[in-house]
Amino acid sequence: MKMHKMIIKLTFLLALVLSSSLSHAKDLIMMRVKQTFPETMVSLQSAIKKTGYTISRVQRIDIGLTKSGFKTDKDRVVVFGKADEINTLTKQYPDIIPLLPLKISIFAENNETILVSNHPLIMHSYFKNMPKKYFTQWTHDINKIFELTNIIE
Repeated sequence: MKMHKMIIKLTFLLALVLSSSLSHAKDLIMMRVKQTFPETMVSLQSAIKKTGYTISRVQRIDIGLTKSGFKTDKDRVVVFGKADEINTLTKQYPDIIPLLPLKISIFAENNETILVSNHPLIMHSYFKNMPKKYFTQWTHDINKIFELTNIIE
């Protein structure tokens, strides 16, 4: 019964977070890069690694879009984190499970690429029982990743 309540709580929290993020741009960290999608994807993955994170997967999100009639093949979510940090935090603060690992969406628009992530400091308001230092660090790191991705080599 306890697990059932936790699943309901997590589902509600995830819905709240997603609806909040979609309806308020200030809840997001966004950047437009003047590189093609493939170049930006390579730069993004390199920047994530340089910032000390491990990429766990790159997930295509365009499959559902193309099934719905949209013409796109350049939409991904890059999922990344620090395994030890994620394991420790999810054990201490199970409510954080919907947020971790961190994610950056990347998609093409004309000859540019757009990067989008939830703003961790804004997300802290949903996880008040957790120390703010983690959210501050994640915000700093995501901004650093975006900065490194935008450097055209």
